[in-house]
Amino acid sequence: MSQQAHYSNKLSLFFSLVRRSIRGDEHDYTKGSIREAIILLAIPMILELSLESVFALVDIFFVGKLGQNAIATVGLTESVVAIVAIVYSIAIGLSTAATALVARRVGEKNNEAASHTGLQAIILSLIVTIIISGVGFYFAPTILKLMGAQPEVVRSGAVFTRIMLGGSVVIILLFLINGIFRGAGNPAIAMRSLWLASLMNIILCPLLIYGIGGWGGMGLKGAAIATTIGRGIGVAYQCYYLFKGKGNINFRSEHFKIDFSLIRSLIKVAWPATLQFLIASGSWIVLARLVAETGGTAASAGYQVAIRNVVFFILPAWGLSNAAATLVGQNLGANQLERASKSVLLTAKYNAIFMAVVMVLFVLFSSPIIHVFTKDIEAQNFGRKALQIMGSGYIFYGIGMVMIQALNGAGDTRTPTLINLAGF
Repeated sequence: MSQQAHYSNKLSLFFSLVRRSIRGDEHDYTKGSIREAIILLAIPMILELSLESVFALVDIFFVGKLGQNAIATVGLTESVVAIVAIVYSIAIGLSTAATALVARRVGEKNNEAASHTGLQAIILSLIVTIIISGVGFYFAPTILKLMGAQPEVVRSGAVFTRIMLGGSVVIILLFLINGIFRGAGNPAIAMRSLWLASLMNIILCPLLIYGIGGWGGMGLKGAAIATTIGRGIGVAYQCYYLFKGKGNINFRSEHFKIDFSLIRSLIKVAWPATLQFLIASGSWIVLARLVAETGGTAASAGYQVAIRNVVFFILPAWGLSNAAATLVGQNLGANQLERASKSVLLTAKYNAIFMAVVMVLFVLFSSPIIHVFTKDIEAQNFGRKALQIMGSGYIFYGIGMVMIQALNGAGDTRTPTLINLAGF
């Protein structure tokens, strides 16, 4: 066989795997080629998170046309952002626990236990969201005041916060159920549900914020309602597959009985994972405030543009890292310890290669990248420096992401929390 034919066959196999991954074909991730398993899991996970990162860049692209003040103030206030970050942290913590425990049961070829674990995770999330929704809806203005929000922010942000916290059930369920699907080795369903939720959010946002023909616009309140409805549609799509009876996860009536021992196991894995994300997101909020206070509007604008580009490339890399969590969980469940280790090392290698390419882009082409998003010279200078400095550590960050997700997938969420506590 010629070298050209060899490469042609490899390319054909790759695209065949991509098509299978997007279709969501069932696959046993505890057997066969580890490389194929990574591709089948990673492609939907990367596409799932890439859409979120594209929307973040589109947002800053249009806002950037308005100047540095608009870029610096894009989004809400730190107080509201911090409150929403807490909801997302809880969602990711519960999702991490569900992925780890469901993957372990699927690896053991015990789909009955995997389904039971998934439904107990949903019951736990509903208990948590009832508390969050009740407290958040009633005490929204008080929470904003305690976090140092100015009076005008309390007035404009209270309605937004009430809707976001009152509807936190759909945010948490969307992340949690996607974690169940990932643990079960069905990332294509997770991808489609998040795409559907995000697309509905994009369609509804301008309609509810600005209205139709200038009539019926609700402003900030409309943004919160659009997010809640969009996420709710995504959850409805997930539930259709959960109760449809196909795949590894199949909910039945007996799974609804509360299993306190299993819920304790879920909490044991979930609370350090929640703390992991809180530490990371809290760190970014503090850094953004430090930049704004020490560098002024231009520094804040340049930094925000750089961060959006950093997030754009981190999210796909995080999708690849999520593949390691599923592979570790399922292979540990199948008692394939060596295969679990090899899966982590190979995923780390792929992530390091991807991040190395991004590092070169950030270090060598930071000026044209930043120039796309802002024409302000002072903001460009800050953005260029920020992108070069953060980009220089991308390879290490890529490897670290895989290692952290591998530990999470093994059910050890405590070690990554300690690493985040030291690092961030």
